[in-house]
Amino acid sequence: MKEAVELLKKLVAIPRQSREETAAADFLMSFLDGKGLRPQREANNLWCVADGYDPLRPTLLLNAHIDTVRPVAGWTRDPYLPELTPEGKLFGIGTNDDGASLVSLIQTFRILSRRPQSYNLVFLASAEEEVSGANGAERALPLLPHIDVALVGEPTGMEPAVAEKGLMVLDAVVRGRAGHAAREEGLNAIYGALPAIEWFRTFRFPKVSPLLGAVKTSVTIVNAGTQHNVVPDQCRFTIDVRTNELYSNREVFEFISDSVRPIVAATGCTLEIKERSFRLNSSRIDTSHPLVQRAIALGKKPFGSPTLSDQALMPFLSMKMGPGQSSRSHTADEFICIEEIRNAIDSYVHLLDGLNICSSNLIR
Repeated sequence: MKEAVELLKKLVAIPRQSREETAAADFLMSFLDGKGLRPQREANNLWCVADGYDPLRPTLLLNAHIDTVRPVAGWTRDPYLPELTPEGKLFGIGTNDDGASLVSLIQTFRILSRRPQSYNLVFLASAEEEVSGANGAERALPLLPHIDVALVGEPTGMEPAVAEKGLMVLDAVVRGRAGHAAREEGLNAIYGALPAIEWFRTFRFPKVSPLLGAVKTSVTIVNAGTQHNVVPDQCRFTIDVRTNELYSNREVFEFISDSVRPIVAATGCTLEIKERSFRLNSSRIDTSHPLVQRAIALGKKPFGSPTLSDQALMPFLSMKMGPGQSSRSHTADEFICIEEIRNAIDSYVHLLDGLNICSSNLIR
């Protein structure tokens, strides 16, 4: 635990915002190599495979991310100067999200690698998680051995998140016709957009997940108009869509497109709506899976997580669990409690040591 805390302090002092993780990846590569773990690297993603890899055995992946968001304006401390208080709180950027999980899983990997297991063990420190970047986990995962199930370290209070909402961002353009605002001319694109925006505010998708709740749509950006006396011929708006595991992102997009176009057409305007990506789908692991069952046996309570992680990019089963609290992520004066790191390492080892992962039990 003490070594994990010292490692986290050193990482805090290295700026490692998404897409700017090179220095932190260099440092971590040197640390892992110094521990004899033979790390491999692709861009700023690092991974290690425990000795004794056997392709006939199932494989468990441990994953946490290197990168952080940029510091918000409200910091009262230097975000890059790790500060450990007498009460046992370590302040610094990325301590909670996702440094505590990262250093705890590194130590867990080292401990479990020295003990015989019925599964192969792989550790991945991924980049660009905070922006779901193409040079993060998505770039590294195809280079790893075949993975059967993953444990993703994120701040969950060490409770197992067995489902996670997906994310899809939509860009919409309502087109009308320009005219002079003083006369009855043109076709106001703002008025054409209003019933569509109201649809996103009020519509409820029928399939509601017991773990994740309903699909959530939020109009978050609206832009229209050039000057006060010109009827706007375009209104652009952005929609944040959080999907549950009962729908794919593509299904939700097609339903939205088919539903909203006629509403806009009724105003005389036209609608163009496009997705930025379908790649960040919701994920779920069945509670009957041995990994989840072991967590339950240890007194953990499965739940559904509304926040996104690298799970969205994993084409295999995964469970999210890590030290810290999601409410501290991306906040000023971010911190982790030293006791949370101690508990995380202990809990991870108890969860995974001797775990029996049978491929026949892996339910997609």
